[in-house]
Amino acid sequence: MAGVENGPVRVERRGQIAIVTLDRPKANAVDARTSVLLYEAFAAIEADPSVRGSVLTGGGPRFFCAGWDLKAAADGEAADADFGPGGFAGITEFFGRRKPIVGAVNGLALGGGFELALACDLVVAADHAEFGLPEVTLGLVADSGGLLRIPQRVPRAIAAEMLLTGRRVTAAEAARWGLVNASVAAQDVVDAALALAEAAVAGAPLAVAAVLEVLESTEGMAVQQGFARMRSGELSTYARVAGSEDAQEGPRAFVEGRSPVWTGR
Repeated sequence: MAGVENGPVRVERRGQIAIVTLDRPKANAVDARTSVLLYEAFAAIEADPSVRGSVLTGGGPRFFCAGWDLKAAADGEAADADFGPGGFAGITEFFGRRKPIVGAVNGLALGGGFELALACDLVVAADHAEFGLPEVTLGLVADSGGLLRIPQRVPRAIAAEMLLTGRRVTAAEAARWGLVNASVAAQDVVDAALALAEAAVAGAPLAVAAVLEVLESTEGMAVQQGFARMRSGELSTYARVAGSEDAQEGPRAFVEGRSPVWTGR
């Protein structure tokens, strides 16, 4: 995948990682067209065997993403507008992804912007970043993932407070609750996200894809239900791992004291 600039969505390569930048001044808000462009960028990443994972960040120093473009709403774009495949912002309902996305939250992540961060597999936040779900103050609800994902990640009382009051949380508080993996200095956020993405794809491609498949397929299940799901034979990527070439290469490389050479088979 070569570098691509498609209006407000910019894609560049750093080795095996793609960096996707949402750049819609002033607040990186998402309208229906931008949502489709984001989906197209991540669908292309999924389809490109030379790309192992991605980093998603916002343009400028202040906003990661302010959520739904309220100017578009004022101009007539409905609250239930069709944001295209992948749901709002292209990935909040992009299920079946098998390549990790690391969010590099460079500033405010509000409303759908917070939901966009929640849809990433891993998140690094700039230390000045803030997260909030103000939908109820606008007569709406956080139905692009906030209502579903927040209660799975923090205690119910905290989730209810965030959803009912719209209270913002700092990057440090988000890290304490496990909503982000790390909080770093603003100038380091993309580099830290790149390093995390590289670490996340250092393993065998099939095994990495299987981890994402199992996590997605068992989210919210009790352990016993999760085991039943894994052993059901319905998770095709997971089912291929044990008999794969990479499953032989990993132990062989370990015994021989060398780095494994993954084939993804």
